[in-house]
Amino acid sequence: MNTLPDNPYVLLTPGPLSTSKGVKAVMLRDWCTWDDDYNGIVQQIRARLVELAGGGDYTAVLMQGSGTFSVEATVGTVVPADGKLLVVANGHYGDRIAKIAERLRMNHALLDLGEVGRAEPAAVGEALDADPAITHVAVVHCETTTGMLNPVREIGAEVKRRGLTYIIDAMSSFGGIPMNLDELGCDYLVSSANKCIQGVPGFGFVVARRAELEKCEGNARSLSLDLYHQWHEMEHKNGKWRYTSPTHVVRAFAQALGELEEEGGVEARFRRYTDNHRTLVDGMRKLGFSCLLPDEWQSPVITSFMNPDHPEYDFRRFYGELKSRGWVIYPGKVTSADTFRIGNIGDVTPQGMGELIHAVGESMYWNHKE
Repeated sequence: MNTLPDNPYVLLTPGPLSTSKGVKAVMLRDWCTWDDDYNGIVQQIRARLVELAGGGDYTAVLMQGSGTFSVEATVGTVVPADGKLLVVANGHYGDRIAKIAERLRMNHALLDLGEVGRAEPAAVGEALDADPAITHVAVVHCETTTGMLNPVREIGAEVKRRGLTYIIDAMSSFGGIPMNLDELGCDYLVSSANKCIQGVPGFGFVVARRAELEKCEGNARSLSLDLYHQWHEMEHKNGKWRYTSPTHVVRAFAQALGELEEEGGVEARFRRYTDNHRTLVDGMRKLGFSCLLPDEWQSPVITSFMNPDHPEYDFRRFYGELKSRGWVIYPGKVTSADTFRIGNIGDVTPQGMGELIHAVGESMYWNHKE
C-alpha cells in the first residue's frame, strides 16, 4: 500500500497527486524570499528544468499560482497586440486556453476537434493555411479531459514550416514523458509543480526559447502575470521573484527534482508510469470496464473509463467505496460520454496499481450479492 500512516488515501488524480515522504518533509523548514540560499535553490531549479527540456538556448521562469496562471501568463505575454492565436482544442484544457484569449480580448481562432477527436497535424495545417493572420499556435500535449496524448511533434512541424510561434501546454506530461523542446519546435512549454515531477501545488513554470522571450517586453496584459518581467527579475537578480514566492513549495519541488534524478530521470519515470497504466488497464478490463479512447491515443498519465451500464451503479457511491479502501479517483469530464478517470502518476508503483484493482473489485457493490 502506498499510503502513509497520516494519509487516509492515495490520490490517483492528474495532480495534486500523492507525494513522497521526502517531498513532504522538506516543507517543515521556513525560508526567506530574499535570502541567497533560497534564491540559489530557485536558480538550480531553473537550470534543471532547461536540462529536462533538452537543453539548448532555452530559459526557465517560475510563476506563482496553479498551472492555469502560467498558461495565462504565457498567452497574455507572448502574443502581441497585433498577433493572432490559434488554439487547437480537443478537451477542457484546450478550451480553457481559448477562454483565456477571449477574456484578454485577444485576437484568436479556435480549432475545436471535439472531446474525443485527435489533434491531427493535417487539420492544424489546413487551419493555418486558411488564416494567414495567425502568428501563434497553442496545443495541449496530454489532454487530461480524456487522457489523450496529442502528436505535438508533428503539429510542431506544421507550425514551424510556416514560421510561427509554438506554445505547448505540457501540464500533465513534462517530467513524465521524454521530450526535447528544440526537436518539437516548441518556443514555450508550460507545466506545473504538482504533476509528473511530483511536487506540491503552488507554482507553475515556463521553459521558453530565450530569443523569443526577449522580444516580449511590454506585451503583457497583466501586472502580476507578466511573464517577461518575472523572467527578467529572476534572470538579473539571482532567482528573485517579483512578488512573494511560495517558498515551502519551491523547496519541495527542488526535493522532487532530486528524487526524479534518483529514480533514473524522465526515461525511468516514463517506464514506471507506463507500467502503472498497463497494470491499471489490464486489471480494469478483466473486471469488465472499458476505456474511452483507443489504446494508440492513450497517454500513460490518466485514463478515462466508461461507467458501468448497470441500473444500480452510481459514481458517488463507487467513489466512496474506493475512498474507504484508501484510493481516490476522479470523476469524468467528458460531456459526450459517461466516464470516470484514474491517474497513473505520483508516488505510486505497478504493485500499488495492482492493489487498486483488488480494491476496485471489492468496491463493485452492484455485482455483489447480499
